[in-house]
Amino acid sequence: MNSNTIEIKPDATLNELFEILSHPTRRRILSTLATRNPRDEDEFQTETSSSDADDDLEQFLLQLTHLHLPKLADAEFINWDRETNTVTRGPRFKEIQPLIKLMQENQDELPDGWP
Repeated sequence: MNSNTIEIKPDATLNELFEILSHPTRRRILSTLATRNPRDEDEFQTETSSSDADDDLEQFLLQLTHLHLPKLADAEFINWDRETNTVTRGPRFKEIQPLIKLMQENQDELPDGWP
């Protein structure tokens, strides 16, 4: 198989993959896991939060723990252990990994804000 070929398993629809990748926080989580697995939940908080304001940080943490991590876990792209605050690649991670790789390799061609 050519290294530029993207293979998407039949279980994943392109719409589902694009929906998962539609938010910068989820893209950053998946992109980070593509290169470094497992990860500590706290690392995503540090890496993705660019604001020092307490309200903004609190809002970000609420979205991370109540929206983004659960959405990725429900889709089985990540495994999220709330007790240990650990995030690892899920059983379906390989379905989205080719798109992540493609985006990482073409980062200069993507709009600002990637991941």
